[in-house]
Amino acid sequence: MMKLNDELRLAQAQFETRRHFLKQCTSGIGMMALGSILGNCTTDSKKVSSAPLDLNPLAVRNPHFAPKAKSVIFMHFCGSPSQLELWDYKPELAKLDGKPCPPSFLEGKRFAFIRGVPDMLGSVGNFKQHGQSGAWVSDYFNYFPSVVDEVSFLKAMYTDQFNHAPAQLLMHTGSARLGRPSMGAWSTYGLGSENSNLPGFVVLTSGGKTPDAGKSIWGSGFLPSVYQGVQCRSEGDPVLFLSDPSGLDRDLRRKAVDALTEVNRQQYEEFKDPETLARIAQYEMAFNMQISVPEVMDISKEPAYIHELYGTKPGEASFANNCLLARKLVEKGVRFVQLYDWGWDTHGDGEGTSLEVGLRRKTEGIDRSMTALLMDLKQRGLLDETLVVWGTEFGRTPMRENRNGKVMPFKGRDHHTDAFTCWMAGGGIRQGYSHGESDEFGYHGISGRTHIHDLQATILHQLGFDHEQLTYEFQGRHFRLTDVSGKVIKEVIA
Repeated sequence: MMKLNDELRLAQAQFETRRHFLKQCTSGIGMMALGSILGNCTTDSKKVSSAPLDLNPLAVRNPHFAPKAKSVIFMHFCGSPSQLELWDYKPELAKLDGKPCPPSFLEGKRFAFIRGVPDMLGSVGNFKQHGQSGAWVSDYFNYFPSVVDEVSFLKAMYTDQFNHAPAQLLMHTGSARLGRPSMGAWSTYGLGSENSNLPGFVVLTSGGKTPDAGKSIWGSGFLPSVYQGVQCRSEGDPVLFLSDPSGLDRDLRRKAVDALTEVNRQQYEEFKDPETLARIAQYEMAFNMQISVPEVMDISKEPAYIHELYGTKPGEASFANNCLLARKLVEKGVRFVQLYDWGWDTHGDGEGTSLEVGLRRKTEGIDRSMTALLMDLKQRGLLDETLVVWGTEFGRTPMRENRNGKVMPFKGRDHHTDAFTCWMAGGGIRQGYSHGESDEFGYHGISGRTHIHDLQATILHQLGFDHEQLTYEFQGRHFRLTDVSGKVIKEVIA
């Protein structure tokens, strides 16, 4: 193994050899020439003096206009719970229960698993109106109706993807392909972080597995890596390798971090690579997190009434614990908290994936805690400045799934792109409102249709950004979260 000093001398020697110059720097010569040409094309009045070096890419920055929200908590339920069992009341669909699907629903359509002619399937849940808004909510929820007047529903959401991984990528990165920055990364890139001791973007998972799209949906893509989500755990050590190695005390670690910062600063001065700044920030953040993260991620010291409210059990990995942690994190200034809960794919091929058993069981596992999150934020005065989003990657069909033409042993629904439900609360969002409507069978949006990019544009708007102007230049193009589309859903803004 090469010693560190030898490796340093080798790296330095490469920059002094003719072979390295000809092999690695030819494009650099061209860019130097182009820069001199373009530089001479500007007038003196347009030239801008170089700004002082900022070694903190997470420094607080101002958005485009005054924001309604300071932070976001995005709850994503991986696998896509059926809107027809939870939020979208369709009494006409019940009249067609068990009857063959109309041909017009099938012509020119592609489904993930449905083949041939499936039967229609009425809602397994029973709906009632709740609150002053009269919102329809199914009996799958017992706690949520008490806060239904806090939210704005989006009843005619639609997407372009009917498979889980691409649809999750589209929801969180604006593209169904790998390589784009996530929504949380864009938020911290635009706003920075208010707490230098905690990441600006934190990810918490539950349900036993990570999302189908993997960690790419909280990655930084082509943005500097300092903006990617930091995954924390509600069970065991909150972050792996958080503690100092045996024999290394805090003062020695501080000196080591300072030395690394100086080396990286010199390298940045020479090459101007933004990843070098990201490396400096990440070393500093890791040092600070050793003190701050164990404290903020410890829910055992919360009072008994809070545990009763959320249904939390310290030491477990659960959605309830993650909801409480989300409140604690935004309370400490974290910009974007992403909660992923896995296990919502209800095809009906088994009891756990059935609408009548599996979906009801999963809903019972989130009902109390997500309701408590809204109540807790409100009682602490945080809901007005925290945007809470409930979402998933797509919807479910009004037809019963007949995988490969065979009826499943339990009631289930296939993936559906044309109509599903999300909701938002707090952070300047209109209260007790429902935007958009699907047809009488819940098959297609007939008014107020909103695309994934519209939801993203609205979230960025509440954070104070014009989604068309929050861009990053990469490979000669200015990219943005909403790609080349998206519009703010003004109807849901208070």
